[in-house]
Order: sequence, then C-alpha cells, then structure tokens
Amino acid sequence: MKDYMARGTAANAQLRVFAATTKETVEAARAAHNTSPVMTAALGRLLTAGAMMGSMMKGEDDILTLQIRGEGPGRGLTVTADSKGNVKGYALVPQVILPANEKGKLDVGGALMGREYYRAVGEGADGTDARREGAESAANVGGVLSVIKDLGMKEPYAGQTALQTGEIAEDLTYYFAVSEQTPSSVGLGVLMEKNNTVKQAGGFIIQLMPFAEDVVIEKLEHNLQHIKSVTTMLEEGLTPEGILETVLEGMDIEWTDTLPVQFYCNCSKERVEKALVSIGKKELTDIIADGKPIEVKCHFCNHAYEFTVKDLEELLEQAR
Repeated sequence: MKDYMARGTAANAQLRVFAATTKETVEAARAAHNTSPVMTAALGRLLTAGAMMGSMMKGEDDILTLQIRGEGPGRGLTVTADSKGNVKGYALVPQVILPANEKGKLDVGGALMGREYYRAVGEGADGTDARREGAESAANVGGVLSVIKDLGMKEPYAGQTALQTGEIAEDLTYYFAVSEQTPSSVGLGVLMEKNNTVKQAGGFIIQLMPFAEDVVIEKLEHNLQHIKSVTTMLEEGLTPEGILETVLEGMDIEWTDTLPVQFYCNCSKERVEKALVSIGKKELTDIIADGKPIEVKCHFCNHAYEFTVKDLEELLEQAR
C-alpha cells in the first residue's frame, strides 16, 4: 500500500481528523540517513506528524518545520513538510543504540530527552506524576519542541513548548493544547523488522473544534482509552480510514479527501551553489587554496554534491 493520509470531520464537524500510513516514507528516511532502530522510530514519528500537520496549512508554498532539541544522546530531530504531503527530515545523531524501555519498546524518550530527566522530573515524591509541572521549569534539562510555520508573511509563526515525555505524540498533544489552544489527540507509531528496516509506520491527529459538545468529548475520551496502539492497528491491516473509524467508533465521519505522502527533498546543485556563494569570498578562497575537490551533503536527504576546484573558482567569480 502506497503511503497516504485520509482527512475528514466527525460528529457533525465537531472534530477535525487526520490519519496516515507512512511506512515507505519512514523507510526512505532510514535508508538515506542509516538511522539506528530507535532513531528511525523517533524520526519516523515526527515525519508522520509533520506530513499531517503540513496538510493543515492552506497555501501552496506554506512550509512547516518541526524541531526537537533534547538532552538525550540523540540530541534532536528536524522535519519540514509542505501542504501537499511532501515531508523530509533528519536526526542530529542518527546512530544511537539504547536498551528497550520499561514497556519493552524502543526508547524514543530516552534517546531524545535522556533518562536523567525522567529521574529528576518524572517521579513525584508523593507518587504523583510531576513530569508536566516539572517540564516547564526543566525545559533546559529535558528538551524543547519548536513548531515554525512559514506562511509567506514577513515573519514566520513560531510556537515552542517543553518536551513532556520525548515520545513525540504526547509532546505534540501538549503543544497543540498550550501553544495553539486546540485540544488534540495525537497517536504515532513505527514498528521495525528484525533486519532494522521499517515494518509499519503511521499515525492520527484528532482535534476538537471550539464548539465541541461535552458528550462528544466524553465519547472520544472513552474510545481513546480502549484503542490498540497505532502499530498494532496497522499490523492488523487497518488503513488510515480504518484507524479513524476505530478511534471514532460511534461518531459519523465525513471524509474530505485523501492525499499521497512521500519523503521528498527539493535540494539541487543550484541550491547548494547559492549556499556556497553566500559563505563569502574569503571562505571560498580558502577552500580553493586547498586545491582539492569538495563534497557537500544535504542535511535532509544526505545526497552528496561534488564540486571541483574549477567549479569553486567559477562560484568565486559569481561571489565577486
């Protein structure tokens, strides 16, 4: 099945709903960056969320950037998406190996936030979960999620919240509530094969409209408490529509459309040339003085661009 997302509304348009299957997208990212299983899971979750959140934007040229910076060994992730289902991204440290978490799953939270944070913040002395209260004051300990929307205005919109668990879905749920005042439920999952390729990937986002009635909210909360994980639903063969029908059981869904999703990078040699010209004449002159060709890699897709000394001399002429 090709990657795609389904979009719609539910409960008489009191809910806005999205779900996506992203196995090929996440596998393309894994292959490009040679990520370890835990970093594939981390990057895959953020890519899936990015594709769905990107599709919420209206403009053809609008660009969404999701950035996580944390204190864990993975350090962070960057993902960008457009409104058409194209998404790309990278992990700052692609090769992180960690033991499984207490649930026996890939420890994405430990990779991004580090386990010290959990000990400092996650265990309230009276047995309560101090993570939420502690997270704001310990943002510099655990990490930060930034959401930047370039909507073609003079200044991009930027929102930032402290990481809650580092597991990404909960962090985005918290971001929507705090930064956009949109109560939301985010579910994301990546399942790996034994050979470390991607077996399943996907997710959903459900958002309450301001006029949502209590009975709808209660029904949604009840359903969310009883659903299986995203990867289990995908393993059972559920499509994005099937996932939403399960999560929204008993609520009428009106389908808006479907949209293909893909890992797509718009880098090119011309763009890299512009970047090289922009570093300035002195730096270019120093590189040329080495007398060796250079290789410049795109952060997002890892594609390498070769420049000979002659190429660099031509760029120096342009810089002048």
